[in-house]
Amino acid sequence: MVHWNVAAVVGVPGVGKTSLCRRASESLGYTYVNYGELMLELACERDLAHNLPELFKLNINIQHEIWRAAALKIKDKCNMLVDLHGIDHSESGYILSLPIEILKPDIIVLIESSYDNILFRRQRDILKKKRIMENFKVFTEHNNILKVSMAVCSVILGCNLLILDNNNFDNSLNKLKEVLDK
Repeated sequence: MVHWNVAAVVGVPGVGKTSLCRRASESLGYTYVNYGELMLELACERDLAHNLPELFKLNINIQHEIWRAAALKIKDKCNMLVDLHGIDHSESGYILSLPIEILKPDIIVLIESSYDNILFRRQRDILKKKRIMENFKVFTEHNNILKVSMAVCSVILGCNLLILDNNNFDNSLNKLKEVLDK
């Protein structure tokens, strides 16, 4: 039985969001939405980009238009688990990627993990995805800005915020399912 209408699961690339979200959504009956994949689908339909690196090289205004269109496409769905970064890091700085003015989650789950675990996951995924290999300082900054930003978003939205450690996948999955099933 699903008790949250919209749950946003956020975290830096390589933290394990997608794996946790897919397994939790299957188990709990949520509709799973990978926000990056949805944005790419919309960009492909418009013949603007055909992979994520191309998408994120587009003009920031075009990216924002696609980001907004993705939020509008899913805003009325129910029982949805949305997998997204929450904050994206680019050459021009950090940008909020949780569309709180359109999509209003009932809970934000911030997934964290150690730098070593994330680096290991990113290196393992490098053949499937073009992963950014941030150094420890940039990673720490990114994670700290994400944490503060999600705390602010939860206050603005009046929703719950859970910070979940993903250094053990099975334990993290069980905790995520437990929280989402309340």
